[in-house]
Amino acid sequence: MILYLFAFLGGVGLFLYGMELLGGGLQQAAGARLQKVLQSLTGVPVMGVILGALVTATLQSSTATTVMSVGLVNAGVMTLKQAFSVVMGANIGTTLTAQLIAFNLTDYFTVMIFIGVMIRVFAKRKSGQFIGQIILGFGLLMLGMKVLSGAAAPMRSSPMFVDFISRFADNPVLGVFVGIILTIIIQSSAATVGILMVMAGQGLLPLEGAIPVLLGDNIGTCLTAIVAASRSNASAKQVALSHVLFNSFGCVIFIIFMPLFIKIVLAISPAEDIARQIANSHSAFNVLNTMIFLPLITPFTHLIEKLMPDKGEKISVKPQYLNDAMLETPSIAIVLAEKEVIRMGEIAKKNLHVAVESLGEYDANKVNYVLEHEPVVDKLNEEITIYLTHISEKGLGGALSAKHMALMHACIDLERVGDHAQTLAKRSRKIFEENIPLSQEARKEIVYLGGLMETALDISLQSFATNDAKLAEEGWAACRQVKAAQKEMRKNHIRRLNEGLCHPDSGLVFLEILINMKRTSDHAKNISQMVLGIF
Repeated sequence: MILYLFAFLGGVGLFLYGMELLGGGLQQAAGARLQKVLQSLTGVPVMGVILGALVTATLQSSTATTVMSVGLVNAGVMTLKQAFSVVMGANIGTTLTAQLIAFNLTDYFTVMIFIGVMIRVFAKRKSGQFIGQIILGFGLLMLGMKVLSGAAAPMRSSPMFVDFISRFADNPVLGVFVGIILTIIIQSSAATVGILMVMAGQGLLPLEGAIPVLLGDNIGTCLTAIVAASRSNASAKQVALSHVLFNSFGCVIFIIFMPLFIKIVLAISPAEDIARQIANSHSAFNVLNTMIFLPLITPFTHLIEKLMPDKGEKISVKPQYLNDAMLETPSIAIVLAEKEVIRMGEIAKKNLHVAVESLGEYDANKVNYVLEHEPVVDKLNEEITIYLTHISEKGLGGALSAKHMALMHACIDLERVGDHAQTLAKRSRKIFEENIPLSQEARKEIVYLGGLMETALDISLQSFATNDAKLAEEGWAACRQVKAAQKEMRKNHIRRLNEGLCHPDSGLVFLEILINMKRTSDHAKNISQMVLGIF
């Protein structure tokens, strides 16, 4: 019996590894376009459902789509309402794997593995290698199903196991809990569905017993998103809570109307194909549950916001001042663009401040704050640049043209400040996670230089906002102070290395931090020089 158990676990392992290769190949083939697809989401919930389903079908992971949505909500790119529509679509998209498995291609796994390996080995282009990985992953997935089926066959001779499985049909609540626990352990709803198909194929589990486990499977798959959100802000927690309640409420509804749901599944499925019936149950539950909640999306998200209020700071990625109607009046449009650039600078400055704080004393929440809000700076840079481009098409006089050029340059510099803030936050995390030793003197120097750098940027931004030449001179002088201090600290670092006071492993990270701070002050200097008319 133990050998059969090991065979069963090996089958699960092969299935999961095949899923990983399949999803990885699809994701690599799709490239970085997936997040941009979600960023293009409009306020129409149906579009969110469609995009959520497409992205999840590509990633082969509803959890990955949900976590991606969490990040976009944190960055202000998405609202909770939009993210929830994506979550509903993700639930539908994740059923694609079950539908593929139901084709029962286990007899062809050797052919798929051979073709996949050959393509991966001999394909010269990356796209071809990714296609080979997809085919190989699906072949290993089918091999896992074959091993699972062989390991499950002897279970029919175990009265205790057969009795336990048969209880699911009579006690759906027990089946739901088993589905939750099984999915939490395996960390894959698709693998849980695959196991149900194997059990049902061996005559161990009727459809009435499989459906409650499927419902529990949908709840269990929320765990990873919950764990990810637990370390983030209230917006992330709201998305995770919406996912849990959506699946939980749906589970209760379908348990109540189980006989009717079974009739629907049997009506749309082949009579003798239990695997297809289970796959269709999985798809039908998520599609019907989405149809129930889609018209209720506004009150449902309001409920989530009341259950878990977000009292934290929210920064919108959307421009607050840009107005296309003003493009016909370039002088006004330039003023609006300037206000948006100043707002962008304040966000970049806040990111930089939080990153420097995390270097002084590591705080995972501060690092996450910077990483979540850096895309806001990037998006504002893109929007402002497009707006300024439209302004230039209207024809500008000498003074407006100079201001236009200054704003274009300021956008570039502030976007780079945001990038350096992100890099400093990542360096802080690296020092903590890899336990990189930094001497007390080195830490003090980092904090001191960070303070000088922040001061230089703050003065430069003030001079830009007020067009004050005197402040611009002060900002430029502060930047020169940063440069001189950084130069001195590099010498101190070499001295500490020679005296054995500093660990060699910390050298690279320390120097990288100094370089990033100096480059940030260079961008602040550029802003001061723009105020002084120096480009």
